[in-house]
Amino acid sequence: ANRLRPAASAAASSAAGGDGGSRAPDTSLFVPVPLKPVGDAAEEDVGAELTRPLDKGEVLKNLNKFYKRKEIQRLGAENGLDARLFHQAFISFRKYIMESSSVSADLHIILNDICCGAGKQANFLKWVCLLGHVDDLFPFFLRHAKQIFPMLDCMDDLRKISDLRLPPNWYPDARAIQRKIIFHAGPTNSGKTHHAIQRFLSAKSGIYCGPLKLLAHEIFQKSNDANVPCDLVTGEERVYANEDARPAPHIACTIEMCSTNTPYEVAVIDEIQMIRDPARGWAWTRALLGLCAEEIHVCGEPAAIDLVTELMYTTGEEVEVRNYKRLTCLTVLDYALESLDNLRPGDCVVCFSKNDIYSVSRQIEARGLECAVIYGSLPPGTKLEQAKKFNDPNDPCKILVATDAIGMGLNLCIKRIIFNSIVKPTVNEKGEKEIDSITTSQALQIAGRAGRYGSSFKQGEVTTMHRDDLAQLKEILSEPVPPVKAAGLHPTPEQIEMFAYHLPDATLSNLIDIFVSLSQVDGLYFVCNIDDFKFLADMIQHIPLNLRSRYVFCTAPLNRKEPFVCTTLLKFARQFSRNEPLTFDWLCRHTKWPLAAPKNIKELVHLEAVHDVFDLYLWLSYRFMDMFPDAARVRDIQKKLDDIIQVGVSNITKLIRASQAGAAPGTAEVMSEDFPLSRTVRDTRAVSDRHGAKSTEALSVAAEGLGERRGRNLKAYRSATKQDDLKSHGRGSLADRLLREGLLTQEMLRQLESEWQDQHRNGRYGLSSKRGDSSKETRKKKK
Repeated sequence: ANRLRPAASAAASSAAGGDGGSRAPDTSLFVPVPLKPVGDAAEEDVGAELTRPLDKGEVLKNLNKFYKRKEIQRLGAENGLDARLFHQAFISFRKYIMESSSVSADLHIILNDICCGAGKQANFLKWVCLLGHVDDLFPFFLRHAKQIFPMLDCMDDLRKISDLRLPPNWYPDARAIQRKIIFHAGPTNSGKTHHAIQRFLSAKSGIYCGPLKLLAHEIFQKSNDANVPCDLVTGEERVYANEDARPAPHIACTIEMCSTNTPYEVAVIDEIQMIRDPARGWAWTRALLGLCAEEIHVCGEPAAIDLVTELMYTTGEEVEVRNYKRLTCLTVLDYALESLDNLRPGDCVVCFSKNDIYSVSRQIEARGLECAVIYGSLPPGTKLEQAKKFNDPNDPCKILVATDAIGMGLNLCIKRIIFNSIVKPTVNEKGEKEIDSITTSQALQIAGRAGRYGSSFKQGEVTTMHRDDLAQLKEILSEPVPPVKAAGLHPTPEQIEMFAYHLPDATLSNLIDIFVSLSQVDGLYFVCNIDDFKFLADMIQHIPLNLRSRYVFCTAPLNRKEPFVCTTLLKFARQFSRNEPLTFDWLCRHTKWPLAAPKNIKELVHLEAVHDVFDLYLWLSYRFMDMFPDAARVRDIQKKLDDIIQVGVSNITKLIRASQAGAAPGTAEVMSEDFPLSRTVRDTRAVSDRHGAKSTEALSVAAEGLGERRGRNLKAYRSATKQDDLKSHGRGSLADRLLREGLLTQEMLRQLESEWQDQHRNGRYGLSSKRGDSSKETRKKKK
């Protein structure tokens, strides 16, 4: 399947078109339907009886003449056949005629007439045959083209289905009432969400829509503590405030789960700036346009005010803006931390990869300090437990090491935010992986966690680990946040079903590709990147499922970088297709439950994957209750697994040491980055080259082997290393970081690159035995 058309480009192209008129589809996405040549016919060849058997040699010559005719190519273009489709259709047409034992009588007669006209026949015979011309083949060629490319015959219908220019019209219930829109705008820790929640609690009915399960759970808890019965609804969980499972008038949910059909007095949409998110933005668009509430309270960055105002203009609704200022002071320090020896209680070191989390936490505990650890793939319960441990004034844990997962959803008592790095692996609008400096919005979101109002630290501070990064961080924080320019959209199951009706032989992945290619949006919207959806669609394509079930499986929340979770979804889908329920016993056998506490990092990562598998089961159980019948029992063992993972995270330093000491063959697999960091960042910083990723993984493994030298080499190396050498490897690249931290020298880096290139030429992707990766088992894994 071909790559999706970039979402931002789709929006820009449509906007450039002014009125959003139809544009040419991306025909590279059109997959021809196989059409088998006719074998030995049971009935007589009528065409041969009426004329004579065809001379296949003459037919081939005339078919090739037909293909070269400029007039024919022009006619093809007028009927939707661009150069690519025209060529594919002709190759199929020629093969069909040449390999068929017989063709339809009308086509046979035309071919015979053309061959007669081309041959050296008597004048009388020419007159009798009424001489044919190769151009007469065009109706038959076009008929064949529409058979192998059925979308040609229904392009107008497909364009109408994929017309996304008027999303407000998709929600008639919301359009039937006059809603009041209130935008609570302000930075982190300004009280904007607090004011919206107060109105939510005072209403007769309400819905809170948040980006994370943790946030939904927090509002659920806060509401019920305030004696306002509130239900919790996430993709994996339903918790009722009433014991008899009677729905409460208030609901706290993740934004994808909000209902656009249920009427409410008040709705709260949190973190509205995420409406621009390349993958999830559609959920905020749907909530903003479709929630059926008398008052819509929108909370988020001021950068989204103009877009929300413009979107509401198209619905005939006005926006009232309430601006808030930060409640506590936030100071950017004039000095960097430079050494972990300078840590103080209330410090949070922010990293952007698991490798950094592991490395920094190990170094902190080597100094006799206890630290809490929070990163994205941890279960919500473990994150809350680690946050509670850090916040507890009576707990000896006074340091936090975290990724940007702390940016929203957790209440933390942080005095000082320390950026270990100011570059972050991201996925751009095209679905490509990049390494680049964090954005102003990201920096403000993370830095704003310091000095939280109502905590023990009334003033917040922010700095960097390395002196070289501090000036750039100040520059990033001082820049204005660019305005949010477009809102995400996503094809609905109904739209895809209508596409499938017209293109019954197309795969789901190909249907999505064609939909995005033909979709028309105006300048206020873009089509979200759905590479994850396409990945799952391709993965389960061979499994016989009806379209609606296939669509649901493809929308399952899943980390496609985790092989165990992907394999499990595949098994779920296969057993589902056989109409065999996925029982608790089956799941326990598959996950080898019960599981023991992890002994190293690799085992901890696997436990996190098993937790994701339980989440996946619960998610599917709410959509296919009969086929996933044991949700309650799975939720019970998931809580036990959460406790086991908490034990592992509490002992994370021991796990890292065990991984390094006793699991060398698996270290590369365990410690690999979520996103490969390229050593060619200096050009475009895009990380899409597979070999570059392998090289970087090798560098990462080597760096872990050299980690013990950090303490004695760090200061000496930094004083000896030239800034120009650092820049030559790209600011923020993995190589840059290893150089700055004293884990590599320029000579070692050149040697590593040379060794990897030599082994790559020999078809091997690991490092040589000189870098501590010599076992045959490891090389097999890398291959």
